[in-house]
Amino acid sequence: MNAIECEGLTLALGGRDILHRITLAVAAREFVGVLGPNGAGKTTLMRAILGLLAPREGQLRVLGRPAARGNRAVGYMPQARGEQGLHLRGWDFVAAAGGPRWGLPWRGAAERAAVDRALALVDATALARRPLAALSGGERQRLLLAQALLGEPRLLLLDEPLISLDPHRQAEVVALVRQVQQSLGIAVLFSAHEINPLLGAMDRVLYLGAGKAAIGPVAEVITGPVLSELYATPIEVLQVRGRFFVMSGGQDMEHAAHRHEHAHTHGGTP
Repeated sequence: MNAIECEGLTLALGGRDILHRITLAVAAREFVGVLGPNGAGKTTLMRAILGLLAPREGQLRVLGRPAARGNRAVGYMPQARGEQGLHLRGWDFVAAAGGPRWGLPWRGAAERAAVDRALALVDATALARRPLAALSGGERQRLLLAQALLGEPRLLLLDEPLISLDPHRQAEVVALVRQVQQSLGIAVLFSAHEINPLLGAMDRVLYLGAGKAAIGPVAEVITGPVLSELYATPIEVLQVRGRFFVMSGGQDMEHAAHRHEHAHTHGGTP
């Protein structure tokens, strides 16, 4: 059974199609990097998988069933992260995500054991007693990932978890997610502004743009012809010392998008 199946899927916001009749599948136990320019539909697709946005047309199945709200088999780490909960200890911060609403932690023995398990999965047991305000950006990301793992999900959605982290912390987060994914045998959708931090970790790449989608091995998707169609503009892909650069008119498209987003992000620092 596939983790995600889209068949002729159209997702719209404000009367405008963000993704138009896309068809793709993500296998169980597969790590897929999700790339694309700002507004391409990365977050929109994740919201649909979570059952928060109904398809305008087509089918979207998650773990063999139509996408629906409150699916405990789907873990989610959202992109928008403010300063909520900075006064909490690490353990309480993770537990707060598991209550009937944020801020009301689980109290039963089984639920407390679930929090301990999630912390151990992301190597964050030592952070349990430390206040969130005293943690680095990378340490906070571990706790946010632990929150997403509370329900023992079979599918994990990570929306831009690398924003505001330096390259060293980015590499740590990617390696940690890959470790968790392989240990639990789950599927992962990991969105990012640029492909390079995900190289070596992902099984395939899903690139979104101009309402379309291309999914496959990096060598087949990260090419000039494919990305030119998705960006709807001429694109050149350069590979230098194992790193990819997506260029248009002499500008590095992915790094430019990352700088723009980083300038508007207010969150943890490395």
